[in-house]
Amino acid sequence: MYKLIDGKKLAQAMRADIAAKVAAYKEENGREIGLAVILVGEDPASQVYVRNKIKACDEVGIKSYAYRLDKDTPQARVEELVRSLAVDNKINGILVQLPLPAHLDADKILSLIPFSKDVDGFSAENMGKLCMGEPCLVACTPNGVMKMFESENISLSRKNAVVIGRSNIVGKPMAMLLTNANATVTLCHSKTRDLKEKCLGADIVVAAIGRAKYITADMIKEGAVVIDVGMNRDENGKLCGDVDFENVKEKCSYITPVPGGVGPMTITMLMYNTYLSATRS
Repeated sequence: MYKLIDGKKLAQAMRADIAAKVAAYKEENGREIGLAVILVGEDPASQVYVRNKIKACDEVGIKSYAYRLDKDTPQARVEELVRSLAVDNKINGILVQLPLPAHLDADKILSLIPFSKDVDGFSAENMGKLCMGEPCLVACTPNGVMKMFESENISLSRKNAVVIGRSNIVGKPMAMLLTNANATVTLCHSKTRDLKEKCLGADIVVAAIGRAKYITADMIKEGAVVIDVGMNRDENGKLCGDVDFENVKEKCSYITPVPGGVGPMTITMLMYNTYLSATRS
């Protein structure tokens, strides 16, 4: 019988703890913790994500600073804004909402964020520190997955783990976090040969490939832990993950749903990273 890992419930508990830590920080230091969020353009999904991040800030007591720029804003203006926030003492974290309009060089803009304020955990410095097992700001989604393992006392040491997806946002940092926790990790992607066989040998499967219901029951061994990072729409327009949940769940010891699984943890870890950034500044 499988157990559902309730990301929404865990996120609520963690946000309450973060709120208490933020309140204690403000009491001790006499100043607020600030998160700057930059949104360029009017992408509907991005606007929803930004609203949710600002709402989460209000929930935990972090002061949010939203910078909404026109979709035609030139590269130099966005860079100027990031540079000014980088040296602003009231700002502890800087987040540039992706994707940016096509005319903007996202990599160059993101490179201007100091690693100490890189609360998304995307910078080369933070990724490098993660690789070396040093303290850093970890990418929010994979860090949230690690908190889910921790909440259920799921042992990772000596386990075989397969991560499907090699993005800098999820796949690569997820693989490194699992490695640092003494799992033996295989990092797979859309061009991996014999993916089914690799998954069947895994005690833990983290699916982050961005394809609706791509992971099917015949790819999962009995008793595996399955984490679904995907966020897709099925043929009926219904929200679904990368895992064929209804058919896979009966083979699992633990599984995450979509929605209500990994998603709520991502923004929660953003709040946690912003708090960490303040304590380390």
